[in-house]
Amino acid sequence: MTAEAPSADASTVVAPTAPALSYGRLVPVTVHFDDLDALGLLHNARYPLLVERAWTELWQDNGFRFEGDWTAAGDACNAVRELRVSYEAPVTKPGTYAVHLWLERLGTTGLTYGFRLCSADGGVTYAHGTRVLVRLDAGTLRPAPWSEEFRAAGRALLRPAD
Repeated sequence: MTAEAPSADASTVVAPTAPALSYGRLVPVTVHFDDLDALGLLHNARYPLLVERAWTELWQDNGFRFEGDWTAAGDACNAVRELRVSYEAPVTKPGTYAVHLWLERLGTTGLTYGFRLCSADGGVTYAHGTRVLVRLDAGTLRPAPWSEEFRAAGRALLRPAD
């Protein structure tokens, strides 16, 4: 007796494949069992959390971190202005995945970054989106310019123009 491969039906969701990574960075992330909802799917609120953790790791690797003092935080003193997430296919099990990170725009006081939650190799996309950040002055909480060190690190993450 031979085993037959299961057939896909119209209700099966297949995650779209992504092109080879030619810009940005791929940061490993872990989905834990308790990140899944009652249906066994990665809870929708966990996607932005995984992205935030990946960005935090990337910026810390570049020397930018928040250590409890907003005045000393410099470029880490920023706020989210907008977050958009599109869900492409469900993550259905715990394990190692990745977040592909890049900058779409690097302005004087703000930036827009793009992201994809994807398979560990970056080949399969589960969700993608953008987030707008504004650099803040710690004393006034008004927009402030990014430092030249931050801008240099950010330029290395810019997505090439189409």
